[in-house]
Amino acid sequence: MGQEITASGESAAADTTFEAGCIFCSIVRGTIPATVVRKSGRTLAFRDIAPQAPAHLLVIPTTHAFANAAELAVGDPALAAELLREAGAVAAAEGLAEDGYRLVFNTGDYAGQTVDHVHLHVLGGEALGRFGVPE
Repeated sequence: MGQEITASGESAAADTTFEAGCIFCSIVRGTIPATVVRKSGRTLAFRDIAPQAPAHLLVIPTTHAFANAAELAVGDPALAAELLREAGAVAAAEGLAEDGYRLVFNTGDYAGQTVDHVHLHVLGGEALGRFGVPE
């Protein structure tokens, strides 16, 4: 990874690690604005700036310890579970739970991952269609 910076400037503890140049780390630090809808001890949820559905939110860990879902699952399964719990809470708060919503982790270039800071997409607000079924 690149240069690591901490919130205090003193420790590289997992819950305070940031990476210079990472847009999500900048959002966590408050140097790039975002419409935050929920914050927990180790996660942050905010609206996507290029929504792919009427409701499109991202849930991220507040640390830059993992680039993708595979790394997260191996490195901190409890944080992976926390991201999923927070995604469910965000979906409920957004009124998506009754009709349904989609959770997406993109991992790697071929999947369309554009930020190497693990993040979970929460999509809903309309019928999203089915994977593998032509329109």
